[in-house]
Amino acid sequence: MIKILANDGLNKAGISLLESAGFSVDLNHIPQVDLAAAISNYEVLLVRSATKVTQDVIDAGINLKMIGRGGVGIDNINSEYAKLKGIPVVNTPAASSVSVAELVFAHLYSGCRFLNLSNKELPLDPTGNFKTLKNAASKGLELKGKTLGIIGFGRIGQEVAKIAIGSGMNILAYDPFYKSVDLEIEFHSNLNLLPVKVTIEMTEMNTVLTNSDFITLHVPGNAVPLIGATEIDLMKNGAGLVNCARGGVVDELAMSNALKNGKLAFAGVDVFAQEPPVYLDFIGMPNVSVSAHIGASTKEAQERIGIEIATLIINHFKK
Repeated sequence: MIKILANDGLNKAGISLLESAGFSVDLNHIPQVDLAAAISNYEVLLVRSATKVTQDVIDAGINLKMIGRGGVGIDNINSEYAKLKGIPVVNTPAASSVSVAELVFAHLYSGCRFLNLSNKELPLDPTGNFKTLKNAASKGLELKGKTLGIIGFGRIGQEVAKIAIGSGMNILAYDPFYKSVDLEIEFHSNLNLLPVKVTIEMTEMNTVLTNSDFITLHVPGNAVPLIGATEIDLMKNGAGLVNCARGGVVDELAMSNALKNGKLAFAGVDVFAQEPPVYLDFIGMPNVSVSAHIGASTKEAQERIGIEIATLIINHFKK
């Protein structure tokens, strides 16, 4: 029987599919420091974002025949080395796109309407803080009519664009891998409306930075931040910045400074350079909305991820 280690968990639907197909699924989490010593007992290693599949883990996995990532990117897996060892690496790039896109707008609305500040301060003194918070929130912003800059226009960036268009926003997008993208915007079935097709032309990154009211990032991780002090300086005064992509994509110190001096009106942050966060300067700022790397953490996304990754495994071993 093929043994699968789902080290960061797996949805019940995925487990059921795998067990019905004759696979054994181990849901016990093995700490990173102990993973290399234990991995030889498994033929498949499944991870999400927490576990790092490093060269030493791959070398120790003498029985490994497949590595899977439940999610979009595979930057926590040394995929090139795995390929050299003849171990296929698979992921589920489409399963969580809607969930991440909706979280982007949760952060945008929170920043535009001071929800983070109100939720934090009002419970402390509902009577004393009410008027102060009401005055602060009177300076809120509508998304309709504003320009959303989307850096990275893959599946998640495209889902973000669909929501933005439905909210009456203008779109500026940058992605070096596309010249243009045709979007198909679908409506709820009860409306009996045909999908609407919209073409989004790519533009230069500097154009996106200088002309957008809000910036959202949907790019893979990199050793060097994509958004640092130079890029923030190009942005509009009072712009909003949302990072639900990867930790380290934004220079956290540069972002903190911009939030303090007013260059950035607010930031929405779901991912951090180190997790749990080590640099804490911006966490708790009244103009910062934070979440604990929950982009794909919806019931719907986890079910889609579980089914998709299980199907990939079954197809690989049963072909």
